[in-house]
Amino acid sequence: MSTVNTKQNKVGKDLYDYQKEALHKIFKSFENAPEDYHLLYQLPTGGGKTVIFSEITRQYIKHYQKKVLIMTHRIELCKQTHKMLNEFEVHNKIINSKASLDDQGDYDCFVAMVETLNNRLNDDKLDISDIGLVIIDEAHYNSFTKLFKFFNKSFILGVTATPLSSNMKLPMKDNYNELITGESINTLIENEYLAKANIYSYNVGLTSLEVGANGDYTVKSSEDLYTNSDMLSKLLQSYEERAKGTKTLIFNNGINTSLHVFDTFKRAGYPIAHLDNTNTRKERDFILKWFKKTPNAIITSVSILTTGFDEPTVESIILNRATKSLTLYYQMIGRGSRILSGKSEFNVIDLGNNFHRFGPWGADLDWQRMFRAPNFYLDNLLTDEEIENDFRYELPPEVKSEFANTKEDDLYFDVKKVYISAIQAGESSKKVLERSIEHHTRMCVENSEDMFDALILAKKLGGDIDDRIHRYSKCICKSTHNFIDWLQDDYRKKLNSNIRNNFDEVFEDIFGHPPIEE
Repeated sequence: MSTVNTKQNKVGKDLYDYQKEALHKIFKSFENAPEDYHLLYQLPTGGGKTVIFSEITRQYIKHYQKKVLIMTHRIELCKQTHKMLNEFEVHNKIINSKASLDDQGDYDCFVAMVETLNNRLNDDKLDISDIGLVIIDEAHYNSFTKLFKFFNKSFILGVTATPLSSNMKLPMKDNYNELITGESINTLIENEYLAKANIYSYNVGLTSLEVGANGDYTVKSSEDLYTNSDMLSKLLQSYEERAKGTKTLIFNNGINTSLHVFDTFKRAGYPIAHLDNTNTRKERDFILKWFKKTPNAIITSVSILTTGFDEPTVESIILNRATKSLTLYYQMIGRGSRILSGKSEFNVIDLGNNFHRFGPWGADLDWQRMFRAPNFYLDNLLTDEEIENDFRYELPPEVKSEFANTKEDDLYFDVKKVYISAIQAGESSKKVLERSIEHHTRMCVENSEDMFDALILAKKLGGDIDDRIHRYSKCICKSTHNFIDWLQDDYRKKLNSNIRNNFDEVFEDIFGHPPIEE
């Protein structure tokens, strides 16, 4: 059969060049591969996967005179797909639990949710003898694979933004023969098809989180962390610093967390609504309509808006959770990536160290390698402990204000760097603590008028001292509680002694003159 002309006709939407190129590659596979070939197509969230596979469906039916089945995992995606297919003048029917199949001969295309379709096929209530193409939306979900046995004579096309299986025990390479990758996020941003993400990452201690059987953090351990007052304060503070007054989505791992977020923002006087999968269809529709028309509206949610929700007016995304799922990371951020007149950028506030774990949204990832060797990618992700070891300790704002005379960069002391330098110079590891004490002494003197002021400031550096001792203990591979407690106590005594004995000398070195006596 000759190559199909993939130029868009007057029905549906005008396809972009990269979408037409995808059509061309996919139809090449239809022509050259066996009829039971399994092909996976990757394109970022917001790139128009539904548009592409709707046009594929239209042209496939026209040129091959066979029917098409499209599978999704959520009812919202079923309805969106049905609506898009209608725009492309594809006569399609949604197969749900109530749908009659007496008229299935009148349709060229069917749209179905996985479980409903599975029941219909097992009950032999759907004629699939003339289905030549099966399209799977959000193909990284493994619920689809149990249906493959029914379609051993059909071409299967999976589409996804991230070709990583949601179950690492069932890698996608075991179910698909080939991966075709679409345009990268960066290219789509450069060509103004997607908005650029400005990511603000706030360091969070995640060592209390536990990983469940599904490979991601458990809801219970996440709830314990993200419902405590410190984390709720950090969330509100980050919103006020980076997203105040913008239309915002907050993603949480747990309904209880989302309700705490709702209460926190409500008490602070911000317009916010909570949404989870227990809301009725009427409640959900009401909240989403309110969100659409309210300029500075906030929705705090749990999972429900990660797929099947497109609202281009979203200006800020807050990841109020940690995840080990690259797919979920990309899905959550992708909710803000739709372009709009006057919107070329959006904010992302990360409160789960996800940026450190996965890199920037839109990083140049090797999807082909990830598809072929998913474990290689996953095994090389940084652990939470490794991530947190690289964090800079930040003085609390009220403490930092006491050290206003010290430049921002001069507040930081890199324990690991100083340790490596000392060892390479053949010095004792204790030199690290001596230099740290000298650094803290200088900070205290630089922001004091006399020795007594400096000693008061030294007491306020407890958090910074404990962090430095913790990092030092890791360098020397000694971390018993008793040893660390002794080091912290000894450090404080030596810091106070150093300030008393050397205040005048350090003061003159900093200011060029001795302290002025009253």
